[in-house]
Amino acid sequence: MAALPQYDYILAFGVLFAFLDAWNIGANDVANSFATSVSSRSLTMLQAMCIATVCEFGGAVLAGSRVSGTIKNDVIPAEAFTDQPSMLMLAMCCALVGSSLWLTLATKIGLPVSTTHSIVGGIIGVGFASLSPGQVDWSWGGVSQVFAAWVIAPGIAGIFGAIVFLITKYGVLERKRPLHNGLMMIPLYFGVTAGVLTMSIVWKGAASLDLDDWGVAPTVGTIFGVVGGVILLYAVFLLPYLYRRLVLEDWTLKSWEVIKGPLLWRRGAVPPMPEGQQKQIIQDYYRGHVTSNTNPVVANQIAVQPGERRSSAKIDVPGSEKLRPADSSDNSDIEASEQSLPALTIEEQAKLVARENPWTTPAGFFARAKYYFFRGVNRDVVAEQGGAGIKPKGFAASFLAKDLTKYHQHVPAGPFAAIYQIWRTNETLDDSEVPIWILAFGGAAISIGLWTYGYNMMRNLGNRLTLHSPSRGFSMELGAALTVVIATRLALPISTTQCITGATVGVALCSGTWRAVNWRMIAWIYMGWIITLPVAGTISGCLLGIIINAPRWGVVD
Repeated sequence: MAALPQYDYILAFGVLFAFLDAWNIGANDVANSFATSVSSRSLTMLQAMCIATVCEFGGAVLAGSRVSGTIKNDVIPAEAFTDQPSMLMLAMCCALVGSSLWLTLATKIGLPVSTTHSIVGGIIGVGFASLSPGQVDWSWGGVSQVFAAWVIAPGIAGIFGAIVFLITKYGVLERKRPLHNGLMMIPLYFGVTAGVLTMSIVWKGAASLDLDDWGVAPTVGTIFGVVGGVILLYAVFLLPYLYRRLVLEDWTLKSWEVIKGPLLWRRGAVPPMPEGQQKQIIQDYYRGHVTSNTNPVVANQIAVQPGERRSSAKIDVPGSEKLRPADSSDNSDIEASEQSLPALTIEEQAKLVARENPWTTPAGFFARAKYYFFRGVNRDVVAEQGGAGIKPKGFAASFLAKDLTKYHQHVPAGPFAAIYQIWRTNETLDDSEVPIWILAFGGAAISIGLWTYGYNMMRNLGNRLTLHSPSRGFSMELGAALTVVIATRLALPISTTQCITGATVGVALCSGTWRAVNWRMIAWIYMGWIITLPVAGTISGCLLGIIINAPRWGVVD
């Protein structure tokens, strides 16, 4: 039973703008986290969406309440509203409005901002309007840690990412037998990753599971138990599969056959590939990019993959005429037609299929519904980022992604919980339980935002910061994950944007030169971090000020 039913409309507005805020978290924060994996071609867009949906929904439900409580309680004092709980309810609603509107604009223009700091800025703004600047907690336990996170979070993530990549570089990539060393290092990587993920749940991360009273023994035992189980699964199933696929180059091996596990050791010799048949066992993760040891003409002549667009731009390199195939004269007409009619992108192909039948027919209606639902998935983010002779897409891309080759060649919901709690109890408690349905609501909205508009942020990062590859991408993600887990344990509202940005720069600098980083993009990202608090705070504070002073101004009675 609601204690403040007369303010149902504030709760309704809170639900609406909380959804918009969470939608932007998916389209902005989560998307820029997965930009690394998609840009390195480690994951396809569909794979990234599915993995993110499971992880983000699970993370919001299991560990989201701890940071939500931090944001809600540690910026402005709840006790200042003891006599007017409805004022705090209205203030939190205005904070959501200001945060969500700013995030919507930032997401539209491809500015990777911190959604956490956006809502903190909104709360600061309503604190100014309803209380006073002195009532805002500027101490280290409050807002100061937000400013410090601009340096601390990227710095720590950069160090972690660089350490992981340097271990990979000198322990695997630059050894005499890199493939053999890689197979031996994989269980270490799997174990560390599994340990980090488990730690984020059992090490006072999953407040919803009520694990705060766990002792050292069950916590450590659970973490190492999961690590041991993951390593065992690798040894039984994945190791024989990878050995068969990579060492023996078994072109007949199917992906699903990984479940055969030990039976693959007893599989016979690899049969010869039929004459005239070609099958790429391992994809070229650098196709379309120019690196320090890649001739740009060769990079531009790599076979176009399904759904990718071949650029018709020419790259003039002395001596390139020697690279022309012997039978090029016979195929001149075909090559000319291919350049005049470039291959359709995945999105264009999906659009053509959707329009095969009229929308008034069942087939046409469902085809169009499928197209719009998967519109955010059917994107070739790597191609849209730009590269050798490829025009980048997106807001300000002509400036932020200008001449990426010169960088690549150097590389070898907290407030909604407060609104609901006040509406239900008419109390302003410092510590209040975050209902599970609010966490699930936020997790669902985050997932929808990622699926529908996450591609816009993915294409603005990734290779536009530095050249990505699976090994670099893994190092960046693990470095960022370690930082996020530590911050979650300490209840610090840091941004995944800051962590993945810092990890990306840290790994890029391992190339031995600062020129491997697109500093224009770094400046663009930092600008977004700096203006987020004042912009979101101004919108929220002005809105609350207008509502409070409307009767005094004679706008309403």
